[in-house]
Amino acid sequence: MDGASEPPYIACMSLENLWNNIIAAIAAIPRSELLIAVLVVVIIGWIGAVLARRGMRFGRFVRGASTFVLVGILVVVVLQLSRLDPRLEVAVPQIGLPEQVVEGGETRIPLARDGHFWLRAELNGAPANFLVDTGATLTAVSSGLAERAGLEPRRGGLPVTVGTANGPVAAELATAEELRFGNVSARGLDVVIAPTLGDTNVVGMNLLSRLASWRVEGDTMILVPANPQTPLETQ
Repeated sequence: MDGASEPPYIACMSLENLWNNIIAAIAAIPRSELLIAVLVVVIIGWIGAVLARRGMRFGRFVRGASTFVLVGILVVVVLQLSRLDPRLEVAVPQIGLPEQVVEGGETRIPLARDGHFWLRAELNGAPANFLVDTGATLTAVSSGLAERAGLEPRRGGLPVTVGTANGPVAAELATAEELRFGNVSARGLDVVIAPTLGDTNVVGMNLLSRLASWRVEGDTMILVPANPQTPLETQ
C-alpha cells in the first residue's frame, strides 16, 4: 500500500534480508524447542553413524531411529508451514492446531489521514487498533496486546523473524481464538507476537487471503468473507 508514512512492519526479501533472517533464526535456537530437538537428533544420528562405522549394530539402530525422528519433525514443519497459505492448508488437530476460519459479512475500511487503512478490532475480546498491510505475510500483534488477550507462544512452533525498519527481529507464533472487526470474524488464526513492534498491530495476508475478495475503491478498502454469515456488528 502506498501512503504518507512507511508502516513499521515490512515484508520484503533481498540477499541482505535473507542473511539477516538466517542470523535471527540461529539466534532463536535457544528459545525454540523445535530447533533444539533437531540439533539433539542430528547429534545423536552422528554418534550412531560413528558407532555403525565401528561395526556396532546398536549404532545402526541409533542412526535409523534418528532419521525416523527427523522425518517426523519435517512433517510437523510442513504442516505448520501449510497453515501460512490457504491453498496448502490442512486441518491438523492431531498436533493441536485448529482450522483457520474467516467468516462474516462485507466490511468497509476508510483510508486514514496517514495514508494507511486502520481498523478497530477485538483480539480474544481485547480491543486494539490494527494496520491492514497487504505486504505483511502474517498477522502480528504487540507483546502488550498479546498479554491483554491472553495469547501464549506456541510450544514447538517454528522460529519466526519479522522484518521491520530496523531489520529482522525474532517473534513467536501463537493462535488467536478470535480476531473480530466490523462484520468479520477470524477464528483459529495464526499470529506472531513481536515485542519490537511497540504498540502497532498488523493484519496480514494470512487473514486477507482467506477472504473471498478484498479490494480498494477510492479511499475505501472492501473486505468480503468467503463464508457469509449474519452481520456481527456494524463498523
